[in-house]
Amino acid sequence: MKARRLIIPLLALALLALAAPAAPVSAAPSFIDDAGQEIVVSGPYRRIVSLYPAHTDNLVDLGAGHLLVAAGPSPTPSAPDLPLVSYRDDPERVMALNPDLVLLRPMVAQVHPQFVARLRQFGVTVACLQPGGAAELYQYWRRLGLLAGRQAEAEALCARFEADLAALSARVAHIPEAQRPRVFFESIHRQFKTFAPDALAIFALTAAGGINAAADAQGLRDSAIAEYGHERVLALAEKVDVYLAQVGTMNRVTVEEIAATPGFQALKAVRAGRVHLIDEPLVSRPTPRLIEGARRIQALLYPDLPPAPEARP
Repeated sequence: MKARRLIIPLLALALLALAAPAAPVSAAPSFIDDAGQEIVVSGPYRRIVSLYPAHTDNLVDLGAGHLLVAAGPSPTPSAPDLPLVSYRDDPERVMALNPDLVLLRPMVAQVHPQFVARLRQFGVTVACLQPGGAAELYQYWRRLGLLAGRQAEAEALCARFEADLAALSARVAHIPEAQRPRVFFESIHRQFKTFAPDALAIFALTAAGGINAAADAQGLRDSAIAEYGHERVLALAEKVDVYLAQVGTMNRVTVEEIAATPGFQALKAVRAGRVHLIDEPLVSRPTPRLIEGARRIQALLYPDLPPAPEARP
């Protein structure tokens, strides 16, 4: 009888345990990438192929360079020893590296859908990332940090960038807007194109204390580039104190070529000899080097200011 009295409470406890709800299982973090695909991050990726130099630079900055097994399609100084691959290659060449993550830009996925589909068919995660402007920089860096297991480093990078940006802007805070130089920022000389108002290059220009003389430019769809045209540039005439041009793969141009462009002697900046070139990677890629680009622009716009401190690594 005594044993029976003990069994009944034990049975009751067992039934209660079965009826109790199971402990919730935390879902793996996820996000929707810039091509509209859900990326589930069940753990840090360990073998990453980066097919955009900015992704490569940022991963190196986050201390995740050792996770990269290849980069491309062009070399980058931050990871000079990595093998180069391209989205124009046979996907089998990429697969031979045994990646668990391939990083692209959305436009590559649009132009080379078969390449992306083949990688996913093999079970490789393909994430398409590219911030739509300066407002999305921090989110972009945090997503890279999540993918590589470097969340703390991503937060530190964001904080450092924000502090450097504030310090740079503070150097010209005392200068009224009406007295700041007006700048035409060229993206592609042969086509007389500038940048969309929310482009990274305009962000760097504004951070440096310049005024965008082509603020009425309208960006092309999903692009940082904006049409402007020869006649509209000439119409600015006395409204352009400084003429900047990015120089690099997209825009191979010289100061002399810009100054010799028909009609450009009408521009105040050309007559004053204030035509300058800025390296394309410093103003057109979503990396912390945007601070260095802004620092160089500020030195050109305000030559009388003492030199700004170098951007911190």
